[in-house]
Amino acid sequence: MSDDAVTPTTFTGTVEPPAGVDADLVCIPVFGASDALADLPGLDEATGGAWTRARRTGEFRDGTYDAFVTPLDGGWRARRVVLIGAGPAVEADAERLRRVASVAAYAARGCAAATVAFVVRGVADLAGFAQQAADGFSLPDFDTGTYKGRGPGEARPAPSAVRVVAVSGEAAAVAGAVRRGRIIGEAVNVTRALANEPANVLTPREFAARVDAHARAQGLTVEVLDEARLEALGMRLLLGVAQGSAEPPRLIVIRHDPPGAPAAPVLAFIGKGVTFDTGGISIKPAENMDRMKGDMAGGAAVAGAMGAIAALGAPCRVIGLIPCAENMPGGRATRPGDVIRGASGKTVEVINTDAEGRLLLADALWYARQQGATHLVDIATLTGACVVALGRHVSGLFGQPAEWVDAVRQSAAAAGDRVWPMPIYEETREQLRSEIADLVNSAGRPGGAVTAAAFLREFAGEGPWAHLDIAGTSWSEAKAPYQPKGPTGVAVRLLTALAMSGGRPPRA
Repeated sequence: MSDDAVTPTTFTGTVEPPAGVDADLVCIPVFGASDALADLPGLDEATGGAWTRARRTGEFRDGTYDAFVTPLDGGWRARRVVLIGAGPAVEADAERLRRVASVAAYAARGCAAATVAFVVRGVADLAGFAQQAADGFSLPDFDTGTYKGRGPGEARPAPSAVRVVAVSGEAAAVAGAVRRGRIIGEAVNVTRALANEPANVLTPREFAARVDAHARAQGLTVEVLDEARLEALGMRLLLGVAQGSAEPPRLIVIRHDPPGAPAAPVLAFIGKGVTFDTGGISIKPAENMDRMKGDMAGGAAVAGAMGAIAALGAPCRVIGLIPCAENMPGGRATRPGDVIRGASGKTVEVINTDAEGRLLLADALWYARQQGATHLVDIATLTGACVVALGRHVSGLFGQPAEWVDAVRQSAAAAGDRVWPMPIYEETREQLRSEIADLVNSAGRPGGAVTAAAFLREFAGEGPWAHLDIAGTSWSEAKAPYQPKGPTGVAVRLLTALAMSGGRPPRA
């Protein structure tokens, strides 16, 4: 899933005085107007006073993600410096620090810097910042314009070397943190690359083939279940979504089973893999339907996270499941009013064929439990209702019991993936009642994100289960200083952090 013709950037982490680092560009975060950079003596003199003037004149306004580039001459070995507004230090969470590093990385490409240093400073947890710096510096490696022709000089090459420099701390801790950040950043880019592919390229079979190759390269065990195997298992909800398409469905099962891992917990991450969603017979409006190529972002997040989990050596057993299908309005397509029996034995009256993701996930949740999973997390671009409720910068989090939901929430906070807990009230069972089957697949527009989660709960069993609705967060609708318009790779960091903590809340 990467371009082997491109020489990868080398990442290192060190503890040393930033003034002595030999680099084309040194990147320095600035934590608000009160940050005088007192821990970086001689910096203003090395800029010939340009830094002080920029602050005084407003050329640098201390705004978050503002960047100011100027030459260095004397006292510092680097040729140029870029200073990036990081906002007040008290607001410097993992997401903010990662974004600051990403702004620096884009600035480095704009300067065509071959060697870059990023200075980790201004916060208490310098090793944690080093991880976020390596993660953020990796993100510009992803290119949304994969299919564009490039003229001479258009491409901005990545630096050949990035050194993350901490002003203090343990060198081994910083180096380890940089390694972790680089692995996670690359995993996020794997996810973004998958979600960016057009649907005529990334069919369910191609999705399965790419994930299979990537996961095996990371030392994971992979099994791809074809339509015959799905039929034998009774996964007719998944098959029902796919039956209107000429493309057959797949269920990708990835296993991380480290030697000596405890018998429990066994985590299962289940990602929706609808490679294109027309809505089926309940067809969507034409406007923005092209975005439905990204309806497999949850599945892509599972694929990316499983690679990171293997590379980082998560201590617990993890199963990744990605049910893949196209939802098309063909002559064999599921109709509104059809009743389908899933692998769990429960019957579903399909009220709306555009509520298809929950059908795939229902069968996959059942299968995860059959495979011995004790703790479940499903990830899906599931409902427009969640976008209406929470917008495009936070994912909805549902689940049971409260302790497991809180463990997922804490992992999200530590990793820099925003989530917001949402309720599932008992009244939703009545809303999901069918007159002809066990359940309806859609309870209508009111509380749509809640009723969709409640539907999934019916297939998750009585044990720990969490549902992440990433419909609003999987795609950036506008260019920002730290990322282009396009897929975000949301949830990779959360899932990785949860697995690395062994399914427990991360340590403070």
